[in-house]
Amino acid sequence: MSFLEEFNANLESLPNILARHYAVLRNLDKSLQDIQRQNEQRCEQEIEDIKREIKSGNITPDTSLIRFSDEALDEQKHSIGIADEKVMLAVRAYDLVDTHIQQLDQYLKTFEEELRERDTVAASALPAPSADTSAKPGRSSEGGRGGRKKTRLATATAATATAAVNPTAMDLDIPVDPNEPTYCLCNQVSYGEMVACENPNCKVEWFHFGCVGLKDKPKGKWYCPDCAALKNRRKGR
Repeated sequence: MSFLEEFNANLESLPNILARHYAVLRNLDKSLQDIQRQNEQRCEQEIEDIKREIKSGNITPDTSLIRFSDEALDEQKHSIGIADEKVMLAVRAYDLVDTHIQQLDQYLKTFEEELRERDTVAASALPAPSADTSAKPGRSSEGGRGGRKKTRLATATAATATAAVNPTAMDLDIPVDPNEPTYCLCNQVSYGEMVACENPNCKVEWFHFGCVGLKDKPKGKWYCPDCAALKNRRKGR
């Protein structure tokens, strides 16, 4: 039996087990309410009796000598015992659900690892990417950062060509080459329209329009949020 089959089998019995726990809780709660109501009536009656005895002079109004009857105290102890039993039953029900949640978390973790392994195998089976570096933003082997500074607007050729045929192509579950460089604040591969930060020491360099709140190509020099904040701090000194 696989882990998923075992989990489903245990999950099917959970509602019935919880239903029995809740039924016992309801019965205990009803018993507790009855005992509390009976005990309140007994205590009220004993208080009235004590008041009458004090008025008649049969007992002195010494609070250290005034006490409830043993029956009233026993009922209070019984109420506390039922309340403790309710708490223990509720804890058992909680632990039962929590155990199933932990099992589900473990299954999801294992399932995600299997998916990543499948994606890695699928990506390794894809043909090697073209040597044409003009399709992706990044550092140029000839001109360092200067090569990508020729324009602030970068379009991933492959992504754009796909989007022209299928506008929803970005939503498809396509395996990504794990060796492909990542960019932007989102740490994702290049796609769509991207803009380069003018700071030569920028750690990220390229950013997707949507991630930095841009809809169109910026006019003039553009700095990413981190570099812009650093530049403003230096001006303020």
